Amino acid sequence: MNKRPWGFVVGGLLVALLLAGVVSNYASAHPDGLDSSLLKGCTVDAEGEITGGSCPAQRERHHELGDSPLADYGVRGLDNDFLSTGLSGVLGVLLTFGVGAGAFWLLRRRGSAGPDGPGEGTGDRAGTERAASAR
Repeated sequence: MNKRPWGFVVGGLLVALLLAGVVSNYASAHPDGLDSSLLKGCTVDAEGEITGGSCPAQRERHHELGDSPLADYGVRGLDNDFLSTGLSGVLGVLLTFGVGAGAFWLLRRRGSAGPDGPGEGTGDRAGTERAASAR
């Protein structure tokens, strides 16, 4: 299969960016399953502070990466919550895509050299034609 699915990759990236930049604002305001299960047994006020009861969340401590630039689903330094959450989602998607693309590029590049040297076994048309004319 010589044809690369660039349209599919770009379309998937655009959908992921849209979901991360817009939809994440509506999902991240609510605690996830782990947070809500840790709060079982405690009384929590409107700001999310524990006011009574007994639960595992009372033993929570500050995480060493809690002051990182993208901590708590936001970008440190941005006061607009909608923009901060959306931008952190977009940056996360781009970072993940970049790492994944780099890994695939390295794996593809590493596997492209066959036993007969570069160009053989890469699937390119010129290499196939050279191999056929050598017979």
